[in-house]
Amino acid sequence: MLPLGPGIELVNVRRGFGDTIALAGVDLLVEPGRRVGIVGPSGCGKSTLLSIVCGLDEPDIGHVDVHGRVDAAGRLAHCAWMPQQDLLLPWRSVLANARIPLENQGLSRPEASRQVWPLLARFGLAEFADHRPAALSGGMRQRVSFLRTLAAGKPVLLLDEPFGALDSITRADLQDWLRSTLTDEPRTVLLVTHDVEEALLLCDRVAVMSARPGRILETFDVAPAANITSGATRRARLADPNFVALRDAVLASLERARDPALAAATHDEPAWSNSAWSNSASDGSGARDGAAAPEPTR
Repeated sequence: MLPLGPGIELVNVRRGFGDTIALAGVDLLVEPGRRVGIVGPSGCGKSTLLSIVCGLDEPDIGHVDVHGRVDAAGRLAHCAWMPQQDLLLPWRSVLANARIPLENQGLSRPEASRQVWPLLARFGLAEFADHRPAALSGGMRQRVSFLRTLAAGKPVLLLDEPFGALDSITRADLQDWLRSTLTDEPRTVLLVTHDVEEALLLCDRVAVMSARPGRILETFDVAPAANITSGATRRARLADPNFVALRDAVLASLERARDPALAAATHDEPAWSNSAWSNSASDGSGARDGAAAPEPTR
């Protein structure tokens, strides 16, 4: 069961490397069990943000809380990170790769294998348990990588471009598979991606980061949708006028994020938490039609 309190909370986080400021004034809140996608220009500090969340790095200033832990070791203990590369050990079988987190926690190989085996079956990998990574397709390798991340049993998953290196068909299949898996195995998720549609399909909310120094410019809530179980339901979702409008709003925000002058101007004002399916024009009072002015995004 996920603990109460904030899942991930960052307040006024700043991180610099010499003369380069990677992050400046980052505010972000991810409730327990929610999935938030981070999109932004290349080099805006998305991976640095993940490093700070999981305790592999510390901010120069600011507050970072991961399920109630603010110290680096505590944050690391709550997080499992899945990078873009699968990083499977080539000399280990699928089963042996999948059980690595449990071995690192002190379990014997037989006990770790026993606990991981149900996941192999559920992820469609049981018949490949004895195969080496070289014998697997790219999509299967990513499934093993995600299984290994999930097997760690951490309440927070940090996914850093997990499907970026895959072809479009395999990526679409794995996106649907990941969404279904996270529905069955809820975690607090922070997903970094360059694919806006991927973020909208997988996440409850999408946050747009500015060009360096990175900060959160806007967030967009994503309306719940029926689980995608086939190519037809995926195509229907992508063609839904409301989904298209939301995608276009996020893309427009990304265009502003790439322009330092526009990003700075946006940051001077409250970053609105936009309704998923409403982009109605403002009446000049600072409120959207039929709604009170939103609170500043955190």
